[in-house]
Order: sequence, then C-alpha cells, then structure tokens
Amino acid sequence: MPVTAPLVVSPEVRDAVSAGAPVLALESTIFTHGLPRPRNLEVARDAEDRVRALGVTPATIGVIDGRPTVGLSAGEIERLSTHDGVVKASLRDVPVVAAKGLSAGTTVAATAHLAHLAGVKVFSTGGLGGVHRDAQQTFDESADLGTLATLPLVVVSAGVKSILDIPLTLERLETLNLAVVGYRTTDYPGFYVADSGHDIEFSVDSAADIARVATMRDGLGIRSTLLVANPVAAGEELDPQLHDDVLERALAAAAAAGVSGHDTTPFLLDFMQRETGGRSLDVNVAVYRGNVDLGARIALALADAS
Repeated sequence: MPVTAPLVVSPEVRDAVSAGAPVLALESTIFTHGLPRPRNLEVARDAEDRVRALGVTPATIGVIDGRPTVGLSAGEIERLSTHDGVVKASLRDVPVVAAKGLSAGTTVAATAHLAHLAGVKVFSTGGLGGVHRDAQQTFDESADLGTLATLPLVVVSAGVKSILDIPLTLERLETLNLAVVGYRTTDYPGFYVADSGHDIEFSVDSAADIARVATMRDGLGIRSTLLVANPVAAGEELDPQLHDDVLERALAAAAAAGVSGHDTTPFLLDFMQRETGGRSLDVNVAVYRGNVDLGARIALALADAS
C-alpha cells in the first residue's frame, strides 16, 4: 500500500505558491543549532519580518513532532528555538525523525528537498556545506552538494565556511553541474570573509539577472540548483588576518585533540567563536540577514518573470 508523504504545508505558503506569489524558504538549523539562546529566536523572527517587509511570504522549514513542515508558525519557531531535545536532521534523517515523532531543525539538504516538494523555488541560508579538509582520505563531503545537484532551486549563501576545503568544494560543484554566480563579485566568499582567495567565473548585478539565469536553466531542462554566492557586507566581515590566525590555530587544535569526521565542524566553529570573542557569531547573523534580503528580492523577481 502506498504511503502518503507526511508533509505539512501551511495555508499561507500553499496559497502563495498556488497563486504564483513570491515565497522564500528559510532553514531552521540556524536557530536550533547554529546560534545560542535567546539570540537564535530573535534572528529567526527577524528573518521572517524582513521577508514580509519586502512583500514575500516566508516559509521557514523544520520538523514538528514527526511532521516535516513548510511554513512554521510563530509558535512552532519559538518551540524549536527554546525546547531541549530538538535534533538536527539532514535529508537522510528526515524519514527516521518523522517515523519516531521527533522535532528537528533541518539542514540545507533537508530544507531544500522539502521546499521543492512544496513548490518553493528560492531558499536563503547562511553557508553551504562542502568538501571537508582531508576528504581525499576521509571522503567527508556534505550531503548538501549531492542534494542540490538534483533540485531546480535558487539558493543564496555566503559561499561555504572557510573551515572547509574551498578549492575542492568548487571542483565538486563543477562536477555536479551546480552553477555558481557571484552577486556583484567574482571573488568566492568564505562565509566569515568576503573573499576566500578563490575566484568564480560569472557575476550577476541584480535579482532580475539571477531570475533570468534561473528561467533559462529551467527552459533548458537542467535540474540542478543555481547557487548565488553573496559575500558578507563590507565592514561586517571578520578581520581577514584574525580569521586566518584563528583558523590555523583551530585546525591545529583539532588535530592535537584527535577530532575527526562529523565532530570536526562543530569543534572548529566553537573554537572560532571562543577565540574571536563571539565576533564570528555576529558575522554569522550579518551573513544570514544579507542572504535573506537578497533571497526575498530574487523571489520577487522570479514571480514577476513568470
């Protein structure tokens, strides 16, 4: 007997998608696992407010008591932000979390998949997952890349976090046919810094330009995500010299402690936060706000183009 997918789409999001109105998907791991309380809830509420102020419907995505939900209510966002026991779910985890009746913040891969199921075309996040350092030995690569290679979305991020192997990540994006355009830049951002030191080939100057690229992709039958690399605003990045110094010490500390595999990323991010006196968290928030604003404008442009 076929099983009906347990996807819940809020009436607001469902009606907006049905009407061809602009909708922007937002992930939940940034406020379930990425930021400390109570700042996490403040950032989640602010993101929705920013999207609405631009005339776009926000679709924050997460799992509530085993129900994957596109368009969390204010109460559900508060619950995921404040309750203990909320897990972190990538795409492979969603069926398990749903079957066990758990609540979860969804990663980029899970959020993108659920957004696509609901008909949402644009998604803003902070930073993408990518290829990890020493992946030649560990084969450690984020599920984000493989998932996005199968979904015709537009995803806005500030590149990938600089703790990852950025050159290898860019190579994998090419292999997976994931197009990357820089928003008003050909410098590929490194999340905490506007320029990772690596270049990309194409830039775009406006949300309308991005919408045209996405429309052309769809017309050609290409079924992979268009990645928009949006660097952190000038003056809000982590000082590049401080960034490089802290990252070097973080990598050395991880090696000395024998940290490896999926424990590496949280170790490095926690080290960055401590050693920058919390400045890396401020950059994280600034990055996210910039991506949310650009994502909303892209959603508007796509709606106007259809």
